[in-house]
Parts: sequence; C-alpha cells; structure tokens
Amino acid sequence: MHSPHDPYVRVRGAREHNLQDVNVDIPRDTLTVFTGVSGSGKSSLAFGTIYAEAQRRYFESVAPYARRLIHQVGAPAVGEITGLPPAVSLEQRRSAPGARSSVGTVTTLSNSLRMLFSRAGEYPPGAERLDSDAFSPNTAAGACPECHGLGRIHRTDEGLLVPDPSLSIREGAIAAWPGAWQGKNLRDVLDTLGYDVDRPWRELDAKDREWILFTDEQPVVTVHPVREAGRIQRPYQGTYMSARRYVLHTFADTKSRTLRAKAERFLTSVPCPVCDGSRLRPEAMAVTFGGRTIAELAALPLSDLAEVLAGAHGGAGAEPAGGEETARVLTADLLARIGTVTELGLGYLSLDRTAPALSSGELQRLRLATQLRSGLFGVVYVLDEPSAGLHPADTESLLGVVDRLKKAGNSVFVVEHHLDVVRRADWLVDVGPLAGEHGGRVLHSGPPEGLAEVPESATRRFLFDRDPAPVREPRTPTGWIRLTGVERHNVRGVDAAFPLGVFTAVTGVSGSGKSTLVGQVLAGVLADRQAGEEATGAGERYCASVTGLEAVDRLVQVDQKPIGRTPRSNLATYTGLFDTVRKLFAQTGTARERGYTAGRFSFNVRGGRCETCQGEGFVSVELLFLPSTYAPCPDCHGARYNPETLEVTLHGLTIAQVLDLTVESAASFFAGTPAAERALTTLLDVGLGYLRLGQPATELSGGEAQRIKLASELQRTRRGHTLYLLDEPTTGLHPADVEVLMRQLHGLVDAGNTVVVVEHDMAVVAGADQVIDLGPGGGGRGGRIVAAGAPREVARAADSRTAPYLARALGG
Repeated sequence: MHSPHDPYVRVRGAREHNLQDVNVDIPRDTLTVFTGVSGSGKSSLAFGTIYAEAQRRYFESVAPYARRLIHQVGAPAVGEITGLPPAVSLEQRRSAPGARSSVGTVTTLSNSLRMLFSRAGEYPPGAERLDSDAFSPNTAAGACPECHGLGRIHRTDEGLLVPDPSLSIREGAIAAWPGAWQGKNLRDVLDTLGYDVDRPWRELDAKDREWILFTDEQPVVTVHPVREAGRIQRPYQGTYMSARRYVLHTFADTKSRTLRAKAERFLTSVPCPVCDGSRLRPEAMAVTFGGRTIAELAALPLSDLAEVLAGAHGGAGAEPAGGEETARVLTADLLARIGTVTELGLGYLSLDRTAPALSSGELQRLRLATQLRSGLFGVVYVLDEPSAGLHPADTESLLGVVDRLKKAGNSVFVVEHHLDVVRRADWLVDVGPLAGEHGGRVLHSGPPEGLAEVPESATRRFLFDRDPAPVREPRTPTGWIRLTGVERHNVRGVDAAFPLGVFTAVTGVSGSGKSTLVGQVLAGVLADRQAGEEATGAGERYCASVTGLEAVDRLVQVDQKPIGRTPRSNLATYTGLFDTVRKLFAQTGTARERGYTAGRFSFNVRGGRCETCQGEGFVSVELLFLPSTYAPCPDCHGARYNPETLEVTLHGLTIAQVLDLTVESAASFFAGTPAAERALTTLLDVGLGYLRLGQPATELSGGEAQRIKLASELQRTRRGHTLYLLDEPTTGLHPADVEVLMRQLHGLVDAGNTVVVVEHDMAVVAGADQVIDLGPGGGGRGGRIVAAGAPREVARAADSRTAPYLARALGG
C-alpha cells in the first residue's frame, strides 16, 4: 500500500480512448506538462483519466439529491489511481456562454464593483442606499424595465416587414409572415376580417396597413376556407397576429436556429431609449464613484479601470456614503483582483464585454485569474493549452501565474504544445509516438532533459534541436488589396495593404485587433463582393475605400467553429465522404438483391437505422434521484443500424465497421475508389489520420474542426485565384503537426492562391512571405499597424512587441 502522503499521483492500467494500459507516476507540487502529437492520448490521460477520476471521487461524497444538479463525467477506464488530491479543471470549453455572461460575471469582479457602489458610492442628496443587486442588469431590482437588462431593444418597421409594396397580401407582400399553412391561415383570417388581400399593398389605406402590421389585438374569427377539388375543409377558429407581434414572438421564443435567423432579418437592434444602453434602472445610474456611473466604469478596459479606481479614492467629490475605510478596502480588493487579470495579458478587456465574444483561451485565462485569488492549496489544477491564442510576450506572464499557483502548494498539470511552457516544466509526460492506435503509450515520464534520450518521441526534436528556421526567399506579390480608413472596434483610421499570391502572417499581442482586421474587415469586404455588391460599396461598412478585390475570384474563411452541434454530424458526413461510402454499399450484390438504396445506409433516416436509438447508437437512461445517463443501445449495441442493414458488407466490413475505421485505415480500405481516396488523402495531408470516420463533431477540438474544413476545401477542384483566411490555425497543434499543416498552406500559395493567417507561432511567422504586426498593445493601446514587410524587416522594428521573438525564431 502507498502512504496516504504519497508524493506521487500513481496511475495504473489507464485504457481511456486510445491509452494502452498506461502506468505512470507523476510527482505532486510540480508543474507537469503533458506533450505529444494531436490525438496521441495526452488529453485522455490528463483530463479523461486523472481529472475524471478526481471528479468521480468527489461526487461519491456528495448527497444523491445534490449530484443530479451537477454535470458529471463517467468513471474513466483505469485500473487504479493513488495519491490523487482534489482536482480543478480549466478546459478550453467549446460550449458558448449565455449573452448575459460577461468578463465581470466570469471573474466575479462585477460583484465587487456593485458592492463598491452600494456601500461607498456617491448618492444624490436624499436618495436611499441601494443594495448591490440594484446595480446588476441581471436582477429584477437592477434591470431596466424596458429592455430587461439587455441594453438594446429590437424594433421593426414597414420597410422591413414589406420589402415589395407592389405585391398583394395574397402574393406574399408581408415577407415576415411564416410560409406554408400558418401564413395562409393569417391571410385567410385577414380576408375574413374584411381586409382586401388581393390589392397591391401600397394601394391599401395607411390606417389599415398600420393595423395589419403593428396591432397588439388578437381577434378570433371563424374562417371558412375556400373549397379545393378533392379536399373537404371545415370551418375553424382562426386567431390574428400582426406581423410585428409574430416576428418579436418568434425571435424571443423559438428554439429553431433557422426561424430565429429569419425573424432577425426583419428586426433592427437599437440602444434602449430608456436606459441609453446602460441596462440599469435610473436610480442605479444616479449613483457615482469618482464621478462616474457603474456603466461607465464597466465599459473601460480593465487596465484603465484600475487607474481610475486608484485615482478616485481620496480625490475631489462628495464624501462616499459608506465612509473612507469601506471605499479603501473595497477598492484595494478590486485593484488586486484586476491586477491578476491584467498580468495574464487581458487588461484590454472591459467588465461589460460579453462572454460569447471571448475566445476559449481568453475565457480559460479569466477563470485561471479567479482561481489564483481563491487561495486554494493542495489541489491539482488541470489546464488545457493555457497558451492557446497567446502572443509570446503574454505567455511569459502566464508562466508567472502558473508558478504562483505551484508555490501556493498546488500541483499544476498542463496539456501543452508551446515549447516555452514545456521547457519550464519540472516534470514532462510525453505520450505517443504517433496518433490514434499508433499512440497511447507514455514514452517518457521524468525531468524534461530526459526526453533527449527518447529517439521515438516527436517532441524531442523540437525541444532540443534549436536550429533557426531555414531562410526562404520571400515570394513576390502579384498584386495588393488596399483598405483605406478602416474603422472597426479598436482598429481606428488604419490603412492596410494585403499582398496577393503570397503567404501573409498577421501578428500582435492579444486584443491588438488582428481578428478584427482579418476576420471581420478583410473577410467582410470580400464576402460583400462575393454576394454581388460592387467592390467600391463592399467596404462601406468597415472602411472608406477598397481596391484590388477584382484579382480575387473566391474567398474561403476557415475558422475553428464546430463542424456540427450534434453527434449526428461527423467527419464522414461533413467532408461528403459518407455519400460515397453509402453509394458503394448500395452497389453491393446483397443490397441490389434486396432493393436497398444509398438512403438505407444513413443513420439519420428511417429504414436502415436502429429505431430503438434512432441511429444515435446510445439511449438515455433515467435514474431515480440521479441525472440521466447514457448507455449503449441495448438492440444495436452502438452500431446505429438494424440487423438487416448490417448483413450487407463491403469487402467484409459492415457500414458500422467502416464508420469505426480511422482515416488512415480507411485510406487503405478504399484504395482504388477515386472519390473516397481524394477526401481521405486530404485529411491525411492535414494530419488527421488518427480520427475515426464516424467520430461525432461534438468530440472534435476547434483545431481539428478547422483542419477538417481545410481538408474539405483542398479536395475541391479549384478554379481562379482563391484567398484563404485562417485564424490561428496552429492552435492545439504539436510542432510536428504544424509542419504538416504549413506544407499544405504553402502548397496553396505555390498553386497561385493567397493565404492570410492570424498567428502567434513564431516558427510559422518566420516562414511567411509578409508580416503585418498590429499593436503595440491590446484594446485602446492597440489597433495600429506597427510594422509590415518581410519577416526580417519586421524583426528589426523598434516599437514592435513581436520583433524580439520573431528575431529569435529567425536566429537573429
């Protein structure tokens, strides 16, 4: 038996996902980094095994009635883990937070600021002291009653609801109304009410048009439908709903993403006229601190907020209602907590910045800052690529924060690819050697320098061979897209020039405006042009003028958004490979004898799928006093198809077994089938050979989703000049996988296309033809082009925070 004070976390017989009966000992109170190529099994060990087991043990101590309120992960496939303390997981969550969630709520800094205003704010003479809840737009006590604390209201007008007034109501003049029976019902109700549904809309009386579109009345009438041949339609009670009421009701209540998007086309969003977008009641907005309202302070970048709070106390103004001491204590607490967030390179964020507008890396660092202030010790923190989306300058601050967590008496386990973080590790667990079934083994567990003796490790070469990037002669641009006077977020009055026919890297610290310039402005003007707008008009939303667009025939924007939101979407369906596979099964002798078409082999429709689980492969099991859990389907045992469908085989494999193949295995299996080979080859080319064809979209990382989208583009027959825009394509990639991806991207440029990437990996930037560096800081301190030119030129730029790191990558 191990001592209860065992200084090691000892894992025995880990078999989660692709782990091959792994045994490993990891010392506590260290910074331990898990490395390995994408899909090697490092996350399965750190999160799927160690963290999952710590969470399972914690849940066993929680009362059953409380357990059902907490999302649980299942018990990991592991023999035994000893020496395991309580664990806190900080993952790169991919689920989107709600619109009311913000930087302030994630960090709980909003609570402290509200307390400051409640206890130490400057109130108008005679005003009652308000509770802190009265300063929150998310409570009934504080929310503006007009916009319910959202700060904006949705409105509509006749021009939006009736885009073509030459049509009659019967011809569909009211475009906002639903289609099919529901729209016909509304027209029939209007007809019954005595309105002329056959006259052109513009000829109707203004008073009638107003009532039809905007009334809040909902009269009920008996509708006598017009008889149609062969159909008997009985009279029914029909209720009228105006176009505005229908659109607002659909926008607010529908669960359908498509219906909501359609309703949104008929609405404009404007600041609330009652609270002017502050989201709060007038009583709360009358209270100030340092001469500013809480909404004004929440809108400031955190670095500016800290300056205001530091200067406000003791300055001119009324005596704070709660006294000097209260103000001093609350302000000191706020400043200390803001300091941790700004230390992590997030000083450009404001408290009112909504959480959905944050990257997963920003969210994780905000939660990390909150944990640092929590004062916990004796805990294992399991972090998922905390350096993702970080400029090298910000990574140094991150390492300082991680070091403080360790010094406070905690263990920090990090899944990471960034070599600067790997080099700072006390202990290194390298998993591999390759991905999927060719990985899942611990190649090295010990101090980082020991990895130098492990030749089969893919990490070793990058960690110890510090040769500078080979110097490549930059390509010559074939033309330029020039954006003049860009105005978007913190990018103000900027003139930007993007070279065509080359590989361009856009760099800068977090929040400097990179994604705004590339992902919104450049992508926006190109998308407008593709939609058929004139090149000159395309940029009006974002900049004064645009030139050079005519040289680009097509825009491809490859982001890290999921390829699907349900387990029914997978690698094979997204790439179109599944269509080919189903056709091949339909052409087999057995399928032809039975009359099975390609549709029989889809798990999304009736016929071939297992109806017990409706093609999901698992069923939900309701447990008394516990949350629902999922179990393999008792009939198909996870195969997703019915027995008759599984009797059809292709080269000895059923459709379910084909979906279980990895991309690498499938490439051999489908050799000689051009349509399948093309899709599989491109997936192999972007380093995704370890993924299974039927792997659900919900299990894929953002980086994997981005590479699947890129592979889908690569397999298409390309015509004309294509501009590819990628936002941090190397996020979540091991340096060996980055090399594979860069070969593909440079291949696109060699074929006559243009590639623009937003990137922090200096090895990638060093290999670019052109670099555009934004900064010098984030938020209001950024948004300018600090340097532009070949990598060696930018590496010499005096006021660029990227320059020293780029110079190091170039061997300068």
